Amino acid sequence: MKTGNTLKSNKPGAMPHCEAAVEWLPVDCGKLPARAAVSRFRGSDGVTECHITVQLASHSETPLTILDLAWHLALASAGLDPSSTVFRRIFCSDPANQSKDIAAKTRHASGAVSIIGQTPLPSAKFALWSQHLVDPSGPLDVIREGSSCDCRRGALTHHWIAGLADPEGRSSGEQSRNVLDQHESWLAANDMTLAAHVVRTWWFARHIDSDYQGLVDARREYFLTHGLNRETHYIASTGIAGAHTEMAAKLSLDSYAIAGLRSEQVTYLQSPDHLCPTHDYGVTFERATSIAYRDRKQVYLSGTASIDRDGRIVHEGDVLKQLDRTLENIEALLATAGANTGDLAVILVYLRDPADAVSVDAALRERFGQVPMVLLHAPVCRPGWLIEIEGLAIVPAHHPHLPPF
Repeated sequence: MKTGNTLKSNKPGAMPHCEAAVEWLPVDCGKLPARAAVSRFRGSDGVTECHITVQLASHSETPLTILDLAWHLALASAGLDPSSTVFRRIFCSDPANQSKDIAAKTRHASGAVSIIGQTPLPSAKFALWSQHLVDPSGPLDVIREGSSCDCRRGALTHHWIAGLADPEGRSSGEQSRNVLDQHESWLAANDMTLAAHVVRTWWFARHIDSDYQGLVDARREYFLTHGLNRETHYIASTGIAGAHTEMAAKLSLDSYAIAGLRSEQVTYLQSPDHLCPTHDYGVTFERATSIAYRDRKQVYLSGTASIDRDGRIVHEGDVLKQLDRTLENIEALLATAGANTGDLAVILVYLRDPADAVSVDAALRERFGQVPMVLLHAPVCRPGWLIEIEGLAIVPAHHPHLPPF
């Protein structure tokens, strides 16, 4: 239950609720051809969580340098140091040719680094989303291994795993099973399981229209043998078009898991009056999942589209009407966790047609103002869906018996 005085958020699109504690901070990028934004949540325990997004203008010269400069300006605007980084995803237009430069730029950086081939819109080479933690009691205990990292926080250890792929598999289904085996082996080595500790996954398919079904089938079969089904739960997830740096990889996986997570911290969210459970049409992921801590609750929104309670696409062919229905679905899911769109810390917006970027960007900016956002060319799993949105919301909470974030 949220605490504090009741107030109405002054953010566009927010509904009245208690203690709207996520701040959206604009970033002055000066003459840089970039747009950056920061969200900040400071809980009663004193731990601050921030999310940063940077989008470049089209055809920027030295774009990776500009991305880095804009990111550092965003850090400075929020009073952050780069060592606060626990996760960073860099979106790029040509991962096969750009990944070496990105890896060199981030080799000694803090936190996990995910590199995904999704062209930032409108027509830019790079964009990024990063997550940051600041604990007034001392520096973070972050250990990076390759592109992944662990962050030890008392009784909990947060694990971000980036870029799992198996290019040896012949089909998307075979590659998916091999990736899931890799993931399960990694979890077991860290005394975790898929069902008990994995909070969020992102599946990226190089050719979504032809390879997604193989992923769906392999994941459903794998879950059945690992304790995940419609009677238990699934995992908040996004399955979207996206290319791995390895050209032969049809699919890849990013994952977020928490060692030490208690079952009482986790709530799986549904809004059946607005959108049906995913298993109704053979897919196995949660619409949204909330994780409660001592002073906050995080709400992980899976990729959400213009769908109704019977699983049908709504407003075929009209991207702005699909955007409205998508946001209606998101609002309904957030409401089940006592949250609303004013609590969003970051959103990622995926478009099938890059020509829709200008109108969608304008509509979202009018509604949300300075919320950290990245707009990407990434077709959704059904051709009729023109837009999909995922996000993370944070609300204050008071659970003295739960571990701190």
